[in-house]
Amino acid sequence: MTFATPSPSTPLPPTDSTLWTPARVLVTRSAYELPHGSDIVARCEAAGVTDIELLSGDRLPSLRADNDRAAYALAKRTLAVVVAPPSKRRLQPIPPSADWRIDLAQGCPAHCQYCYLAGSLSGPPITRVYANLPEILAEMDQHVGRGTVTSASPDRADEGTTFEASCYTDPLALEHLTGSLSATITHVGTHQWGAPVGLRFTTKYDGVAPLLDLPHHGRTRVRVSVNAHEVAARFEGGTAKLPQRISALRHLALAGYRVGLTIAPIMPIPQWRESYRRLLLDVNAALADVPAVDLTVECITHRFTPNSKDVLLDWYPRTKLDMDESARSRKIGKYGAPKYVYPKDTMAELRSWFDAELGATVPMARVLYWT
Repeated sequence: MTFATPSPSTPLPPTDSTLWTPARVLVTRSAYELPHGSDIVARCEAAGVTDIELLSGDRLPSLRADNDRAAYALAKRTLAVVVAPPSKRRLQPIPPSADWRIDLAQGCPAHCQYCYLAGSLSGPPITRVYANLPEILAEMDQHVGRGTVTSASPDRADEGTTFEASCYTDPLALEHLTGSLSATITHVGTHQWGAPVGLRFTTKYDGVAPLLDLPHHGRTRVRVSVNAHEVAARFEGGTAKLPQRISALRHLALAGYRVGLTIAPIMPIPQWRESYRRLLLDVNAALADVPAVDLTVECITHRFTPNSKDVLLDWYPRTKLDMDESARSRKIGKYGAPKYVYPKDTMAELRSWFDAELGATVPMARVLYWT
């Protein structure tokens, strides 16, 4: 495949991208002693952060607040620069998305009222970024060719051994503060691998300008998380607006990136067919004239666990998100925990419609999976 490179005639993305500025940055001693850690501090200063605390040790202070809601708000305004311990550097399988999970950070500054991290991470949701990036990237070599999702799949073998960078974060949301995503894309694009390799991440942000001129060499797939306008507008606080995300998708495709849609979480809202059809028409309009576009789609329906529901209701007590267990089917996840998904008939109706509509409206797209 021939990958395009940006030219002076390629329209540049808008400069008013949605960027998060933390109110407070905590930096552990070991993190600041690393070159990447001190670079992150300099980036935070350049972004206008005035409350940057260099800690005397490696333990983060507790966030004291009057109640859980206040603790959540304080944590969401805080960025911590830390060293990823060995347990966080150990790559784990992450089906059905990719062969392996690679973590550049943990936590997300967005305020999505269905947040999947609510049931996965314990404690106040401070966003932690990792200063020992070279150690994290060094873990990748020994996992090349050993995956079970794309490495062993005839349908996705062209992606090589895949590494997912957005399991516990949105790396683009933090890129202006860390530079970690650009460094990772460049590493994957220029490193001499023993077999084909692909980096993957998904985002709800639009600040893609720093990525467009990187030597990605077609080894990175950027997926933009999209939804019906009604869902995105109501439940995805602090993120880029849907038109800006779709515009970012176009700029990435023009820059030769493999791109994708993560349609998630799909919800059967009133007039859901019309709402999702408008979304797909907008995507097709943005990509129809991009030469040799490589577009994939991942469809993920809404689900929740009892634990995540409790956490989300603490964070967003006035949410209108539908989490009525009586209207769902109860399933047991791979780790033995219960989760609530849409009933079988609803799932079948959603899947049938999306399969047909994607083929008709976005004919260049290839669906990877439905869940």
